[in-house]
Amino acid sequence: MKKITVSAPGKLMLLGEHAVVYGKPCLVTAVNQRMTATVELTDDKIFQLDAPDVQITNYQKPITHLGKGEIPKGAKFVEMTVKNFLNRHPERLAKDLSRMRPSNKLRDSSASPQNDNLGIKIVTKSEFSSEFGFGSSSASTVCVIKALSQLTGANLDNKQIFNLAYKTVLDIQGKGSGFDVAAAIYGGTLYFVSPGKVIQPLKINTLPLIVGYSGIKFDTVRIIDEVAQKAKKYPWVIGNVYDQIGQLVEQAKKAILKEDWESLGELMNFNEGYLATLGVEGKKLSRMIYAARDGGAYGAKLSGAGVGDCMIALHSVQGKQAIKKAITEAGGQVINIKTNAEGVRIE
Repeated sequence: MKKITVSAPGKLMLLGEHAVVYGKPCLVTAVNQRMTATVELTDDKIFQLDAPDVQITNYQKPITHLGKGEIPKGAKFVEMTVKNFLNRHPERLAKDLSRMRPSNKLRDSSASPQNDNLGIKIVTKSEFSSEFGFGSSSASTVCVIKALSQLTGANLDNKQIFNLAYKTVLDIQGKGSGFDVAAAIYGGTLYFVSPGKVIQPLKINTLPLIVGYSGIKFDTVRIIDEVAQKAKKYPWVIGNVYDQIGQLVEQAKKAILKEDWESLGELMNFNEGYLATLGVEGKKLSRMIYAARDGGAYGAKLSGAGVGDCMIALHSVQGKQAIKKAITEAGGQVINIKTNAEGVRIE
């Protein structure tokens, strides 16, 4: 049988949280901590998954039952990814079946290809905790699609991988902009407009960020829903906030391309103010953010949906250690990562 290993990076949102869900641009960077998926085609018509990072061990079901019944939380994205790929490309595994099995075991030519698929075995491993909010679900989705695309000869390009991965995210979450999917596929630092309307890589050499983890995990969809309720009650307020965040992103894009970190830091601080207006700042994140600023950061803000997960701080070479110390003293955990990382790749 055929086997392949693929990896994809995690992500950090730089500017544009929440507004991106409503058509405003955002800036996102890929980080060098990666998700890996080893995908193997088998001949037993079974879907198998081992994902020890999310407590999934020897999870199995018939290929024909994908997406049916109760699916463990840790298996949902991978299982639905496989289901969506097979629904989109049902002929691919049938072709592999006839090519890879001995001739005396070939199915009757009149049999339905959907009922005689190969099996799929997947093992995932992450270099980062799913608690960090680095986009582990999107990264695993991208890895599996890329691997199946290569193994079956579908040879999907990046935009086709994006479309299928984004559909999977929406099928499961119901909401999402797709920026984390784009970061996993394309890597680097991106200017992004949902739903993949614009995916523009920015050519930069470095991005001097420090990342602090709050130790708090909060449900992204719940936060988005809470903000959406505020938007229904105060549409003129929240709509204006989204417009202003969009304008900040446009200015931040220019600052990043110029590597004008001082201006970028100021824009990050403005963005944080708008996120506080939306009510997603979170007390501990706020302490970490203001500690980083007091420690000499050009700017600091939350990264992601808010309330929990991570914050980011933009540093000078001289001020890096002081900012790390300030974040730690505020109760945060500094996570050592590199930004602008390579996108999905075959290992």
